[in-house]
Amino acid sequence: MSEDPFLKLREFLDQLPLGFPKTSSGVEIKILRRLFTEEEAKIAVLLSPFPEEASQIAKRTSLDEKELAEKLESMSKKGLIFRARREDKTFYNTAPFMIGLYEYSVKKMDKELAKLFKEYYDIAYLDELGASNIPGFKVLPVEETIQAETVLYPYHKLKESIKEARKISVTECICRKEAKLTGEGCGYPMETCLSFGTAAEYYIENGIGREISAEEAIKIIEEADRAGLVHAGVNSKHLSNICNCCPCCCASMKGITKRGHDKQKYLNALFESVIDQEKCINCGTCVDRCPVGAITMEDITTVNRDKCLGCGLCATTCPEEAITLKLREDREEPYNRVMEMGIAILEAKKKKSE
Repeated sequence: MSEDPFLKLREFLDQLPLGFPKTSSGVEIKILRRLFTEEEAKIAVLLSPFPEEASQIAKRTSLDEKELAEKLESMSKKGLIFRARREDKTFYNTAPFMIGLYEYSVKKMDKELAKLFKEYYDIAYLDELGASNIPGFKVLPVEETIQAETVLYPYHKLKESIKEARKISVTECICRKEAKLTGEGCGYPMETCLSFGTAAEYYIENGIGREISAEEAIKIIEEADRAGLVHAGVNSKHLSNICNCCPCCCASMKGITKRGHDKQKYLNALFESVIDQEKCINCGTCVDRCPVGAITMEDITTVNRDKCLGCGLCATTCPEEAITLKLREDREEPYNRVMEMGIAILEAKKKKSE
């Protein structure tokens, strides 16, 4: 590793499942220099992806526990590392670039930082997002669009999962905020990024997001659905976040809509749209509504299941209620935990490079 603390931090972050690849322009180092001080960069590489108390990190690194604890707390409040409080204990762990440093920058985002993020995404990070062909996000439609006889697991039920969350926060969409600051924004709703449980506590305590009730969160989901946004969360059974994604600004969806990549690189489609041809009147509403161009209309209206995200946006606006969603028989269920997904991504990237 290099002795430069920012180069060391880049190399350290690049070892994580969603890495932080090097570029010829060095824009990734400019991002790190904007977010971290040299001292913070040196401390960040001492952490693990697994939660640890300051005392454990101090013991492992031979640093003064009190001083380290103060620095870790300060860094966590700046969104540079992740923090979780359980009972009377505080745990810290590495924040990857995504989901992590990028999203935690939503309140500090300005034109300069937005420009750096956009440049890095365009030349390196989109490829990194899809490098393993393991989607980092799963798509969840609102339950009303799902076929009535479908047997669902709890993690398939978006609104029910929200109701069971012990803490919920909302903040602005980092992708749309970046796009707006770089002159490429859209008219979709902005405050739509939801976090749950421990992640929500982090957002609320740090002032990154505001606390809301389950009823408010469901209202945001419903309004996002009417606006034409895709509900996507981390591809695990545990509910930690829900992004309401647009096809023009979303980091994952842009790979599909603007680069023509296979959806499987970014989004796990658990459901698929089914059209009842007896009810369908070929009005074309669903064709215009689909965010990824999966529906076409000729003699009859048809769905390309290879493209279909199973988001249900077509079903919620069909005037004849001719569209419903069903679970894909060939679906890949979400991972049990985020860490399990991370290991799978690392293994897939390693196999691809061999």
